[in-house]
This record gives sequence, C-alpha cells and structure tokens, in this order.
Amino acid sequence: MRRLILSFGCVLIDFAAFAAAPEILAAPTVIEASAGASRPATVPTVASPRAITHEDVWLMKRVGAPVLSPDGTRVVFSVTDPAYDPKDQASDLWLVATDGASPPRRLTYSRGPESGATWSPDGSRLAFSARRDSDEAPQVYLLNLEAGGEAERITQLSTGARSPKWSPDGKRIVFSSDVYPGANDDAANQRAAKERKNRPWTARVYDGFPIRYWDQWLDERRPSLFVQDARAGAAARDLLAGSQLVAKRGFAGRLSDAGQSLSAAWTPDGDGVVFVATADRDRAAYADTSVQLYWVGLSGGEPQALTSGSDEFGGPVFTPDGRHLLVSFSPGGDGKNYHHSRVASFPWPMQGAARVDLTASLDLSVADFVLLADGRTVLLAAEEGAQTRLFSVPVTGGPMAPRPLMGTGVISSLAAEAGRIVASSESALSPPELVEIELATGARKPLTRFNAERLASLDLSPLESFVVTSALGRPVETLVLRPAGFDPALRYPVLVVIHGGPAPQFRDAWSVRWNYQLLAAPGYVLVMTNYSGSRGYTEAFGQAIQGDPLKTPADEINQGLDEALRRYSFLDGTRVAAAGASYGGHLVNWLQATTTRYRAFISHAGLVNLDSQWATSDVIYHREVGNGGPVWEQGPVWREQNPVRLAGNQAKGTGWRTPMLLTVGENDFRVPLNNTLENWSFHQRLQIPSRLIVFPDENHWILKGENSRFWYREVESWLAQWLK
Repeated sequence: MRRLILSFGCVLIDFAAFAAAPEILAAPTVIEASAGASRPATVPTVASPRAITHEDVWLMKRVGAPVLSPDGTRVVFSVTDPAYDPKDQASDLWLVATDGASPPRRLTYSRGPESGATWSPDGSRLAFSARRDSDEAPQVYLLNLEAGGEAERITQLSTGARSPKWSPDGKRIVFSSDVYPGANDDAANQRAAKERKNRPWTARVYDGFPIRYWDQWLDERRPSLFVQDARAGAAARDLLAGSQLVAKRGFAGRLSDAGQSLSAAWTPDGDGVVFVATADRDRAAYADTSVQLYWVGLSGGEPQALTSGSDEFGGPVFTPDGRHLLVSFSPGGDGKNYHHSRVASFPWPMQGAARVDLTASLDLSVADFVLLADGRTVLLAAEEGAQTRLFSVPVTGGPMAPRPLMGTGVISSLAAEAGRIVASSESALSPPELVEIELATGARKPLTRFNAERLASLDLSPLESFVVTSALGRPVETLVLRPAGFDPALRYPVLVVIHGGPAPQFRDAWSVRWNYQLLAAPGYVLVMTNYSGSRGYTEAFGQAIQGDPLKTPADEINQGLDEALRRYSFLDGTRVAAAGASYGGHLVNWLQATTTRYRAFISHAGLVNLDSQWATSDVIYHREVGNGGPVWEQGPVWREQNPVRLAGNQAKGTGWRTPMLLTVGENDFRVPLNNTLENWSFHQRLQIPSRLIVFPDENHWILKGENSRFWYREVESWLAQWLK
C-alpha cells in the first residue's frame, strides 16, 4: 500500500502504518477552524450563542465561484439571496478587489441568475449568460465595467446561448447552444421547435439509451458551438453544423445536472476551438463510454479528434505561451467503476504526441487545477480525507511538490491570475466564502464575509476525526460532531449519518441539504464514517466496493460506531439511529435487512432492490460491472447483497424489524420512485412502523425551501419519537 500521510490540525495520520498494524489512534483529532480558515476572522461578539435553525441554514447567502480579472486585481462572483418563496429569491453578480481595500459591490440587479461569467482579455468587459425581460431562452450579455451602465444582450438565438468564452484578441466569443438534428441555422431550429410544439400528441419516442438524466427526460437536441463577434447584432455561426461528428447517434456533450457541456477553449492563435464530446453515448446501456478532445476551426467543417480510446477528458486549458494543453482526465477501459480524477499535459500542437500524466505519483483525486503566474507550474487542489491539500508540478511533468495550506475546511474553484490565487473556502463551521491564498505560506485572507453576522450568533461544533483498521485491514476514517450546548456530563443519543455517492466522502464542509449542525441541533451526536468506496483516500480504497457494494461498507459503518462508543463516554449506545440518502439510503436499507442494533432508520432516495434499480435508473451499465455481471445471471452480489431478498431475516430476528422513515422525490430518475415504493410495501407487509413522504415536485435532492424545512421537521420528529 502506498504511504499516504494526512494532516488534521497538528496530528499526522500515516495510513500505511495503519495498514500494517492493528493499533488504533489513541485520541481523536479535532478539526477546528484555525487562523486563515474559512470561518470569518472578524465577527461580532455574541453573549450566548444559540443552536442553528433551518432558517439560519436556508437564508445564509450562497457565494459562487470566483472569476479573477486578467490583472488579478478584481474578482467577479455570484451571490444568491435565498428565500422560502422562489419568487422572492434573487441572484446577482458581485465584484471585490483582491487587495481587500473595499467591500464587495453588486454589479447586476435582476432576479434571474447569471452564469458563466468571464472577463475579456483586457479586463474591461464581462460576458455572462442570463435570461432577462422578454428572453425566451438564456442569452449572452456583455457588461462594460469601464463605461458603466446596463449589460447589453449580444446573442439572439432561439435555442439560447450559454458558457461564453472570449477569443484571445477579445473580438469574438464562442458559446454553446442545444440545437435540433439537421438544423444548420437558427431559422431551421425555429421551424423544428414550432413543428414539435404543434404536434397533436405528446409522446416521447426513443430508439436508444440513455433516455433520462437525473430529473430530465433527454430529447433529440444536441449541444453545438457557435462563434460570433462580441457585439450586439452580430451573426452567430454554428461551427459543428453539418459535420459527421454531430450526425453520429452517440454524439453528446459531457452530461451534468446543469445540462450538456462541451467545455470549449480557444486555441492560442485564435483560429480554432478545442472542446470535449462523446461520440459513443448510444453504447451506455451495454458498455463504458468515453469523452474525447476535439478541435474545430473557425470556418467550421469536420472536427478533428485529438484523442481516442476509453479515457474521459475535461476542462481544456492552454498555457500562456501556447505550447501546452492541460486537461483533467480519468482512465477507462480497465473494468473498474472508479478512478481518481487526474491532470495531464499535451504538447501543442498535439500532432499525435503522447500525454504526460502530471499526477502519476499522486494517489489522491484532483478536485481542481490552475496555472500559476510563471505559466510553467500547475497548482492542484486534491481531496485528502475530510480536508483539501495543495500540490504543484511543472507543466512538462516532474516531482509533485506539496504546498502549504493553513487552516482547515475545504477549498474549491481555484482561480489564478497575475500572481493572485483566489478560491472558495468552507468548513463545517461556515458556508462558502471567497479567500485569497498566499502561495508561500498557504494563508487564507478572507475577501467576503456575507454570513459572518449570522454565524456569530450560532453555537457550532467542529468536526472530530479518528481512524480505525477495518476487519479487512483498511484504514477507515470516522468523523464525529457534537450538538449545540454540549455538556460532557450528559449522555447523548447517536445519529449515524451515511454519505451518498459512494465516492463523495464526508468532508469538513457546509451543506444545505444534509447540514451537520442542523441534524445535530436537537441534541444528537453525529457519527459519520467514510467507508470503502469514498474517494478522498487511495484509488484502491475507492475501487474496493466493486463486487462488494453494501456488506463491507455497512460493516465499516458499524465498526466506526463501535469505536465511537468506546472512545466517547457521553454516547448512549442504547439510543442509536441511522440516516442516509442515495447510496447512503442504499446502506440504510441494507442495515435494515441485516441488523437490529438501531432504534430507527431514515432512508432518502435509497434502493432496496438491486434488480429494479438496475432496470429503471438513468444509468445502468456500471451497476452490472460493479455487481459482477448482468442482472439476469444472478451472480452472488445480485443474490446475496440485495436487501429485498433478506426479508425473511425478520423471522430470524436479524433484520427487517426497525422503524423507518422513507422519503423520495417523484422526479428522481437516478434512484427512481419505484424503489422507495417497494421498500414501503415491504415495511407495510411486515408490519414495521414506517412513514412514507413523497415530494411530487422534487428530484434526487430536496431543493425547494418549504419542502426542505418540512423534511428537516419530519426527520427531527421521527428521531425524537424513537430516540428520546
């Protein structure tokens, strides 16, 4: 096992040592917000901090990712001002100077959000996408920061425009829009849209997979790239129109919950665009798919494939001298469901040259990367357990150098220009705010403090951490959080919270959907284990659940609970509940089938039947890869790690006996409603106390304010019923 050392506060955890010896850490590490961390350095003094409420969590301002000006002196970012009533919510662009000499100021004043903000090369203008006034679809707007005034709309496509990128000379922009098959101009797209609108029937018709993604039914539209002069009234030209690439059944952009992305980047000479796309998405039902790099010239024509094979690429970035192309990538084709995200460098022009894996020696997943001011060094942010670490490496490859990063909590959305480095910083004690990172020391200088006053009134607890060696010899980390008003003389009920994914591990971070502090506030100590499959550790650890999706992760969750009960005398081991969503819900349902040690369960969007989950989810092939073969072969995993097949455990007294709260969004296509309904039916048939809550207007997550408040209230009531 590769040696991997994590630093939490002042304690070093050597994972290699844990793999070799059964000893357990003598004391937990407290993950506190120290100097330079994401919690604001200056906050008002409050005499008696109080427990957090849902209103505190929901109404805190949500600060978006930073976008640095070319000279590094200014940062543009979005701020969402939440409200329980959607019509009262607003989101706008703000500006702050990196020298901290003045407070942030608001740039836009529309209720609709702006997205994809980007600076012109000379730093005088901002381009962004928004839907305003009479817009039927989002369009690209330009805001002149020198002249002032209102932003001006410069695109007018019926299919909309998003993700603008400036040409190197600042004269043109390239952007994305979703177009109809065979429509080579906007008039053709308008005719296609009108024809579909006038159809007397509303059926969806498919000849291939996939048909859905998260909460959207996919239609025949595909993303394309347009280029136009950066001025109002200029004509936009579809660079991919009529090409063989877009005519392929498997052509698509990289799917995300925000839509399809082509991640375009201008070539250094401004004569073309590099983008990412898949040409084999139609294989998704029976094989892995790949995302490749392509180049297309400004005159359009057939795009040139720059890469091939089974890997997946994203986020192309050119070095300032134009000699190298940097990309994120994940390997494929080896039969593994999980790989770390990595960074590679290609010489430019590529001309068949092999890539250099800049992160070959780093057994951590890269969350983000940027180029430093010298144009020759890449700065990486990698996930390491609950924290983030920084590393640097030459663009041509070489030794990976650790960089200091003061404080705790995670950073994301790195931005670097002209020697300045800005990022989003958050922790379990604070939602994201913007900070400047001093490269030499790793100190974090706050640039925004939108939530400082509200945070100052709250009694918030830092995360604590310990590591145990699992029954299979793996070092497994568990996080613990105490409730507001904690009294060591009391004994507290325990809520075991189980993360989803399975890859996204518990981090020292803030969440609205499953907020640590809010879950603990009624008087529960949270115990949260980063079980096998979590990505913040070695790649082998992330891959370990292939062929073992539920049993070992659940065993490790139980072992983390056992160790927490041994370490903390204030935990009441007779009053324990478990809760999880998505993959966490899968594991809650597995615990229901295999143990009676918990007093209550909460399962949100969790599968209870491997067979029906495979057949109805929006993604299917990786499930049979992970479970050892097609569902119809009914190999060991399909038979032995399927909770519904263990319903007979109730008669044996080893499972299917614990009261459960089941919640689900009706528009969830990742873990569709049918699995929760099956689960509910089993509980009712077995006469297990249970409660079912279906949100007809939610998807995989509970995203609406009043629905979220209701969900938290129901969770609190359910736990109080069975633990207090």
